[in-house]
Amino acid sequence: MNHEPGIDLRLLVSGSHLVAEQGMTIDVIADDGHPISERVPVVVASDTPTGVAKSFGLGAIGYAEALERIAPDIVVLLGDRYEVLAAAVAAAFLRIPIAHICGGEVTAGSTDEGMRHAITKLSHLHFTATEEFSRRVVQMGEDPRRVYTVGSPGLDTVRTIQLLDKLSLSQKLGMKLATPTIAVTYHPATADPVGSEAGIRGLLAALDRLDQATVVFTGSNVDLGGPSTGHDLERFVARHSDRMLICPSLGQSGYLSLAQHADVVVGNSSSALIEVPALGTPTVNIGTRQEGRPISESTISCSDDAEAILIAIQQALAPEHRARAAAGTSPYGDGHAAVRILHVLKTTSLEGAFKKRFVDLVN
Repeated sequence: MNHEPGIDLRLLVSGSHLVAEQGMTIDVIADDGHPISERVPVVVASDTPTGVAKSFGLGAIGYAEALERIAPDIVVLLGDRYEVLAAAVAAAFLRIPIAHICGGEVTAGSTDEGMRHAITKLSHLHFTATEEFSRRVVQMGEDPRRVYTVGSPGLDTVRTIQLLDKLSLSQKLGMKLATPTIAVTYHPATADPVGSEAGIRGLLAALDRLDQATVVFTGSNVDLGGPSTGHDLERFVARHSDRMLICPSLGQSGYLSLAQHADVVVGNSSSALIEVPALGTPTVNIGTRQEGRPISESTISCSDDAEAILIAIQQALAPEHRARAAAGTSPYGDGHAAVRILHVLKTTSLEGAFKKRFVDLVN
């Protein structure tokens, strides 16, 4: 978009992109050639509810100041995290129209659920991944004329990015990727802390029993319970350093390359349900964090106890399921979301956007 005629893109970078423990991925953004207009630090060094609430407050302040300086015509927000809600609140008070990507989705095991719907109600244009999600946005009282089903932008990345071959990926990781290779991303289920703790215990116990597997963990979100989860993973990996490693961030190319070359992707991240099926790799989805999302035939969902996780991984590694995954597709679109979003942004008038009315459903 930063090379599109008539578009002056200003990028605000925040959240875990500015956290050293998460890989300081703002450097990756800059290396990709995207000019960064503003940095908005928000993360308090605490994974308690109070700490996250304080981070939200810092985000609202930082975004308000940044948006006041830039004075954009529209703010484009993707997703459902508290940092995104902070940006939406700041934009609303500054009377800057908001375009929201990925509204209408359901993730029952995460507090992001409420954040997402709050962002929807603050927004003026809506870009959803599926028709089902669009119907939910309309059900929330949004004008159907401003709701567009475009697919998930994550699939645009899968379609266009240059992935690493297996040897190059092994060299990047500093580890041989023996068979089976298991890629793991586990985030706290913030709306289900008991299940979240059970899930990490069950996951590690299951992986402990797969003593021939190479396991590559990616870092947990900066979230309620995120640092604690990260410490559990670090201690576990330290005991199995001959066949396991943890990477705070691999970047888009590294992560998607790992997902492509892995024999199975395990955990509870949205990427395992959205992007990974498009790569033809089986997914094991643990616990409640992503409950309510559409899943592909390549995904096996399981509870958070060790036996269920182990059985699900073994099923995913079976030849018949691997063949099913290789022939599958993602239920989140066709990888052409960006061009659709750009067209709407360039051609839709936002005059009177702040006079939006709640649109009741017709019985």
